[in-house]
Amino acid sequence: MEIRGLAHRGYPQKFPENTIRGFRAALELGFTHVELDVHLTRDGVPVVIHDPSVNRTTNGQGLVKSYTLQELRELDAGDGERIPTLEEALLFAKDRMIVDIELKQTGDFYPGLEEAAVDVIRRTGMEKQVIVTSFDHYAVERTRKLHNGLDLGLIIYGAAPAVFPYMKEWNIRYLSMKYVFLTQAYMEMCRAENVQLIVWTPDDEKTLSSLTAYSDLLVCTNNLEGWAAALRQA
Repeated sequence: MEIRGLAHRGYPQKFPENTIRGFRAALELGFTHVELDVHLTRDGVPVVIHDPSVNRTTNGQGLVKSYTLQELRELDAGDGERIPTLEEALLFAKDRMIVDIELKQTGDFYPGLEEAAVDVIRRTGMEKQVIVTSFDHYAVERTRKLHNGLDLGLIIYGAAPAVFPYMKEWNIRYLSMKYVFLTQAYMEMCRAENVQLIVWTPDDEKTLSSLTAYSDLLVCTNNLEGWAAALRQA
């Protein structure tokens, strides 16, 4: 069964987050999309990890940006997994899944992150299979200036009607927001504006079941089996 939804950081309830093993498990379960997070190494390589530091998800310590790629390769990201590069993740997903790339930019914390990510997307031939998103909307603007054809998305916390003119200006199609702010009225507004809405990250089964009422909504969840079950029962 194909499961229309975003596997948040892979399959984090069963496998180390943001690893190829987790992405593979999400694919095998049938998910159409995978969400992952991208930071930049000291030597300018986009890598897939959520936090700005390696402390929580690996056996190392320190900021991602303080490591070279080779140094990061020596860390254990859980169960013997390694931190993947963005290139490795995209090549894994190519022709199999849509990849939501969240750029973990914060102001000028990663100079060149957008350029490096777009370069990888081009080299892997994944222009039609990615969505580039960020909480840092200036990072999204920079990405648009670098590539006019990519699907882009804003990440916001609440339901903000003010984003729609901005999205039109920058040709941004996707909007990702915290699920607790979803209402029928906001869903209808997104439809009227031709915006694909994504909600993050509902995990309890009751909430997941209620979200099946929105057939065109994309759900980004950690509870992959819960969303699969909700869709089967809908």
